[in-house]
Amino acid sequence: MVKKKQNTEVPINGLYDEDGKLFGEDDQAPGFEATDADAEDVEEVTEEEEVSLSQEELVALCRESVCPECDVHKEAEGIRLRALADAENVKKRLLREAEELKKYAGESVLADLLPVLDNLDLALAHTDNLDAACKNFVIGVDMTRKLFLDAVKSHGLEAVEAARGTEFNPEKHEAVGTVEEDDLGDNVIAQVVQGGYILKGRLLRPAKVMVNKA
Repeated sequence: MVKKKQNTEVPINGLYDEDGKLFGEDDQAPGFEATDADAEDVEEVTEEEEVSLSQEELVALCRESVCPECDVHKEAEGIRLRALADAENVKKRLLREAEELKKYAGESVLADLLPVLDNLDLALAHTDNLDAACKNFVIGVDMTRKLFLDAVKSHGLEAVEAARGTEFNPEKHEAVGTVEEDDLGDNVIAQVVQGGYILKGRLLRPAKVMVNKA
């Protein structure tokens, strides 16, 4: 007669029951009790999973949660509007500077050409009492001056009005001296020493004149 072997194995670490079977997932090992720390860990994991939102979702949630009448919202809206206004002003300023740069691109070149006009004017100013043989020369100089002046006018250069008897204007004229002539009124131009020029509405060089003081 074969005797049945008695099960004398002791459950290891409480993983087996009295019949030698493993505890199931839903069973609790003897002597095992859930602690508050374990419960808190489970809650923390759950909370972390719940707040794992994308950036777009967080922004949308923030917009929905902030009241339009809130001081923080008003301040943020004011900062945004000021930033937009500043950006628009910078854009307009850059466009204006670009247009001005394009408009007056030839200013330095035309300024360098003004002495040529000055010398032609001086040559024509000393043509009195010349004999007939020099008349053709004077005519040639005068034609050269007119052609040169027409060329620079096509680029927006114009002469400053500064004829004798014209009222002195400090915005366009530069007084280099005074004279006293009875046939002229007070504070009028008696003599033009050097012509002035305006480039597209901007004063390139003032006219140097002698002003009459009655």
